[in-house]
Amino acid sequence: MKNAATKFTVSDLFRHQVIRTILLSVFLLQIGIWVRNYSILLYVMEKTNEDPVAVSLISVAEFAPIFLFSFIGGTFADRWRPKRTMIWCDLLSALSIFIVLLTLMFGSWKAIFFATLVSSVLSQFSQPSGMKLFKLHVAEELVQMGMSMYQTIFAVFMILGPIIGTFIYQHYGINMAIAIMGIAFLLSAAVLFLLPPDRTPEEQDKKTTLWQEMKEGFHYVLNNRSLTLLGGVFTAAGFALGLTQPLAVFLITERLGLPKEHLQWLMAAFGSATILGGGLIMGLAKKTSPQLLLVIGMAVNVCGFLIMGLSTQFWLTLSAQFLCGLVMPCIHIGINTMILQNSESAFIGRVNGILTPLFMGGMVLTMSVAGWLKDAFSLVAMYGASSVLFAIGILFMLPLLKGSVSTTNQEIRNIN
Repeated sequence: MKNAATKFTVSDLFRHQVIRTILLSVFLLQIGIWVRNYSILLYVMEKTNEDPVAVSLISVAEFAPIFLFSFIGGTFADRWRPKRTMIWCDLLSALSIFIVLLTLMFGSWKAIFFATLVSSVLSQFSQPSGMKLFKLHVAEELVQMGMSMYQTIFAVFMILGPIIGTFIYQHYGINMAIAIMGIAFLLSAAVLFLLPPDRTPEEQDKKTTLWQEMKEGFHYVLNNRSLTLLGGVFTAAGFALGLTQPLAVFLITERLGLPKEHLQWLMAAFGSATILGGGLIMGLAKKTSPQLLLVIGMAVNVCGFLIMGLSTQFWLTLSAQFLCGLVMPCIHIGINTMILQNSESAFIGRVNGILTPLFMGGMVLTMSVAGWLKDAFSLVAMYGASSVLFAIGILFMLPLLKGSVSTTNQEIRNIN
């Protein structure tokens, strides 16, 4: 008997209505988000004469909703119909942006923070709804390939996003930038109408309150061994990335003795490798389990971060950065696929709402103390600690990897 997974190809991915529609929506949203991020950053710096407090408030408006609304948004995403939720979130984001545009034209420039805050809050409701649509409408054999393409779009905008956002602001100004943001969200909402109709939810014999459903979400994750271990991976990876993310420039200036401008080459190497990695993994997705992808990504990062910390040669640091970028899609794709595979559709939003803050919380926590720890210890120690944290993440994955290997071996025996 032929394995069902071998029946699907990359062309099937783009023929699938739900995947095709969600990818197009994400593409449009990424245009709006990156124009928002960079045009607002440059505008605030210009208006405040580069006031660090004002600049930091942009990050607060962007990341605070992840902690405050991720689980709430995920719970509502499980209660509401996903297509309708995503469309309304995009429409409300566009409305808020056009309100800000009017305020800028006739009132205070400080309303600009409102555009970032509202769209960031609404994304906590929209993003888990998109995950739920994958679970409801996409065959399991196509999920990992779909996630590969999904992450590739994000990787492309890691390089193109800053260029697009900066270009639009510098050539057309903040008003045009905000108008483009609003149009991008409106177009995304229009595209989402192409999704199949939401399934009518089954009537429940017993109605539950929001608070009860939130508690059920925590119990569901705690009682699911795969998701609990995945939470450990999330936390370890967040700690590891946050510990070194603010320190990359010191690799250039201290370890390599080069001007800080050389940092752009490290960023370019990482971004281009992430795009390449996403494309490569899309071809391997149907042959490789998400558990193995995640372990490969974490293991390469263990070596890569250790090399970057120890290296005093630019080519070696650049190569290590490239390798880390190449396997970064392994981590994102492996995690998202495992969430979908190990969660019932009724709990997708809450699972996502619990696990995402673990990663972001760990990253923000270590980012906030990274500078102090560097002064107290050393740059080599910081990158070494990051490698250790990635290794701890692998330890969380080992029980899950053993299970996936056993399942794969059983499938091979069945085929033979």
